Amino acid sequence: MRNWIAAVLVAFGLLTAQVAQAQASTTCHGHFPNPITDVCWGCFFPLSLGPVDLWPSGRPDAQDNPSIPLCLCGSPVPRVGLAFGFWEPVRMIDVTTKPFCFPNLGGISINPGLYIGNGTNKGTSHSGGAGQHNSQYQVHYYIFPLFYLLELLNDFLCFEQASFDVGYISEIDPSWNDDALAATIYPETAVFAFPLAQAACVADCIAATASIPLDALYWCAGCNGAMYPMTANVGNSMTYEQAARLDAERIIYKLHRSGVAWGTMGTQGLCGKYLMPMLRKQQYRLQLINPNAMVTGAGSCSAIGTSTALPSAGKAYPVIGEDLGYLVWRKRNCCAL
Repeated sequence: MRNWIAAVLVAFGLLTAQVAQAQASTTCHGHFPNPITDVCWGCFFPLSLGPVDLWPSGRPDAQDNPSIPLCLCGSPVPRVGLAFGFWEPVRMIDVTTKPFCFPNLGGISINPGLYIGNGTNKGTSHSGGAGQHNSQYQVHYYIFPLFYLLELLNDFLCFEQASFDVGYISEIDPSWNDDALAATIYPETAVFAFPLAQAACVADCIAATASIPLDALYWCAGCNGAMYPMTANVGNSMTYEQAARLDAERIIYKLHRSGVAWGTMGTQGLCGKYLMPMLRKQQYRLQLINPNAMVTGAGSCSAIGTSTALPSAGKAYPVIGEDLGYLVWRKRNCCAL
């Protein structure tokens, strides 16, 4: 009798633990970034004037600074200014398997009455014993010009001046979870799906990890995979960090390809933003801020396509550490008048 009671209690305890874990796995986690403790302020550098670094940095810089320190902007009479270059935190990105979960907004979740279903991060077996890990995430993109919101150097007009806003929510984008629909919208997907195009991403992986990504291979996300298909589906998911990072990089590319995100780097950006339908990956750095902020080290704000094997390993973990958030740093060349 005692053994039977003990067995029932053990079974009840295991069931309770499983229910608790299931509830925790569907709970949204995260925090709004603290500008003091969660921002890698060293990612602002290098600060350059023309081709010269006024404040160097050990982090690789985009290779498109103006060749001279003087610039002309303004209309109808151009005015002479100084060509500065710097990195600015301007966007945030959520990556999560839970629909309408917003890690960077404090881990809040909403129920709009739309059933989408949770995303996945699982392995699938194939004939012959081979296996593949697939994943699918939801992504949110925020307008977040941190320097302007903090009212830092208000007289410095080179900082982006905009209000905080939500720029993209994948749950209401029908193409985000549909490879066929995405390929219809972006027909070049068929070209970059070939193995030869995918093999070229190895070179981008090496370049991005060692220094800066190869802009000529715009269909590649370096070590993290390919930009195509521009959907949530990651078929070569190796780790949680790698797959989440790839979806964050894909959404940046997707918004450039759609004409929503623009170019700000190089001589062409001195007098304002310009259309950049084919993303120049050197323009961006991504810093992990959720579940734990990376604020130090070379990998704290790394370029698109950089390997996540070492700097981001273990930053995501089961249950309360599955909702990821990134702070997006963008290279800006600006003519300060």
